[in-house]
Amino acid sequence: MMSHATQIHGTAADGTALTVVYAEQPADRVAFALAFPGSDLPRLVHWGRPVAHPDSLLGAYDALKPQRVSGALDETAWPSVLPTQAESWIGEPRLVLRRGGVELFPKFVVTGIEAADDAGVVGATVDATPSPEWVDAARAFGRGALAGDDAAMAAASDAAVHAVAAAATQPGVTPADPDDPTGPLAYEDVAGQARTAGPVRVPGVRVTACDEALGVEIEWRMEIVSGGLLRQQAEVRNLFGADQPGLEVGKVELGFALPAAAAEILTTTGHHLRERSPQRQPLTVGRFARPQLAGRPDFDATLLTTVGVPGFGFEHGEAWALHVAWSGNAVSAVERLPYTQAQLTGGELLFGGEVTLGPAGGAGETADGDATAAASYRTPWVYGSYGDGLNEIAARFHTYLRSRHPRLVAKPRPVILNTWEAVYFQHDFDTLKALADKAAASGVERFVVDDGWFGARRDDTKGLGDWQISPEVWPDGPKSLKALADYVHGLGMEFGLWFEPEMTNPDSELARNHPDWILAPVPGRLPMQGRSQQVVDLTNPEAFDYIAHAMDALVGELGIDYIKWDHNKLVTEAVSPKTGRPAVHAQTEAVYRIFRTLKTRHPGLEIESCSSGGGRVDLGILEYADRIWVSDCVDPVERADIQRYTSLLVPPFMMGEHVGASPAHSTRRATSQELRMAMAFFGHMGIEWDLNHEPQEALDKLGRWVGEYKKHRDWFAVDTCVHGDTPDPAVRLDGMVKPERDAAIYRFTQLTTSQTYPAAPVRLPGLDPDRLYRVSPLAPSLDLEGLGNGQSPLGWWTEDGVVLPGAALIAYGIRPPSLHPAQAVLLKVVAE
Repeated sequence: MMSHATQIHGTAADGTALTVVYAEQPADRVAFALAFPGSDLPRLVHWGRPVAHPDSLLGAYDALKPQRVSGALDETAWPSVLPTQAESWIGEPRLVLRRGGVELFPKFVVTGIEAADDAGVVGATVDATPSPEWVDAARAFGRGALAGDDAAMAAASDAAVHAVAAAATQPGVTPADPDDPTGPLAYEDVAGQARTAGPVRVPGVRVTACDEALGVEIEWRMEIVSGGLLRQQAEVRNLFGADQPGLEVGKVELGFALPAAAAEILTTTGHHLRERSPQRQPLTVGRFARPQLAGRPDFDATLLTTVGVPGFGFEHGEAWALHVAWSGNAVSAVERLPYTQAQLTGGELLFGGEVTLGPAGGAGETADGDATAAASYRTPWVYGSYGDGLNEIAARFHTYLRSRHPRLVAKPRPVILNTWEAVYFQHDFDTLKALADKAAASGVERFVVDDGWFGARRDDTKGLGDWQISPEVWPDGPKSLKALADYVHGLGMEFGLWFEPEMTNPDSELARNHPDWILAPVPGRLPMQGRSQQVVDLTNPEAFDYIAHAMDALVGELGIDYIKWDHNKLVTEAVSPKTGRPAVHAQTEAVYRIFRTLKTRHPGLEIESCSSGGGRVDLGILEYADRIWVSDCVDPVERADIQRYTSLLVPPFMMGEHVGASPAHSTRRATSQELRMAMAFFGHMGIEWDLNHEPQEALDKLGRWVGEYKKHRDWFAVDTCVHGDTPDPAVRLDGMVKPERDAAIYRFTQLTTSQTYPAAPVRLPGLDPDRLYRVSPLAPSLDLEGLGNGQSPLGWWTEDGVVLPGAALIAYGIRPPSLHPAQAVLLKVVAE
């Protein structure tokens, strides 16, 4: 079953010429249809399962077009993909354009429709390790390449560019077509499945439309990408010349029309140490918006805005979700007018003057004297995911992210030890050497030195931004940071280092020597501080160059395999002293550029996106980052829901899930080691714990759990992540199911005491109803001593377990052990 897109032409009942574009991806059971009446922008008339007779969708225009009603305009609002008041949209403005400070009200006329099986391209991913030829060429670019100098990069040989796509040195990654080294890459994942990493052609539609009188053109596209995600994007262009003021872009908010059955909204909210907390409300008339204006998606940002049938859950219930793939300011919203069906919308939020478009052709300054105006503005991709339940919605995002990170599913995810909660700022060679020894003995494969290794950074009030190794803490010689990195490598572990490239302390050499490198609303007044920090202006080429080259040099000097990239201060009053303009958009692009170039220049380098823990989690940063740090809270009780709702967007193998100390540093809650291990088991496992001061019994138990994790982690990278719907708010059921549904591992967690005693049976989603399965405890969970309060044996809780049909496990489930509060067990399900 191949992906497909086609145009269908006809006429409406009122004589209006119609064009319907239908696109489907049968393997992922998703399709969309757009109706173009005359020369108007399209209306979304279908988003769901593929339809048997696409030609019949010509009738959708007459079937869905609203009648004129009293007290309204001559045409009742029926919002297009980018509605304006010219089509009677009187809700929140979705397109805001100004010229010379004056609001424009465009009426777009469609001038071109292109729909095809290969209408869109998902580009090659930076995550495929490039060949030595490309590395040599990238290094030769020097400062120009790191600064994103397009002219310098264009000077690279064609052979080097081909080498990027060929990714010749990546084991198992080769051109899918040997005669086309710039085409898709073919590789096998850790489970032996054949996969492809771009550039990949995908079905979709591209539409151009303009308002010649106002001098505005847009190009809008919608595509179906890996996993069955829909995504749309628009580009705005200025058609006027230099004799006219520039075209200021205030907002472009793209959207999906929803069916009437979608009547309940699910988003997530939160704060530091309690991110991704779910909240629901009915869909009512009006606008429910979730803006983010902290210069990044904050802890309160909702990963998805999801609207579905009332009561939809993880396992069942039709729902439609939206995500804005952008790491700067953005908004997602749901809006319904008395005249319209619901609109699910999202886009970047821009400050006044942040994006102004110059003359057509990009020559010269505008009539109002702006010589820095951009030639065009392209929105972030806005993604939509449809499914019967949240598990299916999430699986689409997970599949897409696997396709963007071939190396992460072609190499086992290494177990990490991060030094932060072990030593905080108390760095010294002997302590960290001993910790590295304990880590290696416990099965750790990547050792990460956190904050405190540079400049005057002995606490969090000074030194940030001075990216030079501190001679006070790490003197040259046998106890240098280089010596530690070499020692870690000698133990067979990778070496990682913490950076916070976008921030500086006012008490730092960077801030003292270059006050003009700090974002500030006016000269002489800095924004309100957060965590003793201000934001470095990466839109200033000199500041960008300093940061990028300091990181680049250290990666090479120390042999860094992994960067923990932090971002702690909320970005407020973000004006660049260099331009005098708001700078969040350009700052975000600069961050992407550093990620991109560091990974290109250092093949195999992995970078974690950590933003005070759970901030800046979005598909924009995840195009480049290899994982995200889910939360600064590693308390496993809190993590149960933080991780569950983070997985709506992020697959567990890209989620940092660490085993911490007890009591937890963030909450002071004491928990069992079994719960702490079980809660980190499905993700990218790590350790955030001072092993130097733990008894051997705890270290031995840690080693056993790490060993068990390593038996399954290859599959976790490709498994389907599922969550169970349980009526008992005291319990959680989560699982990882193999792609062929021949095996799965589930985690049952008893967070608090339940009304039901002992615990009620839990259903096991994701299995094949027609197969027989043997259900038994996973080895580390077999012994319930100290975990449970059952006073008689649980019949199936033995090494042999019990054999049941998949249909029974899905529909009625299996009774878990009776556990004390704050305990969890793992069980395995294997097809007979």
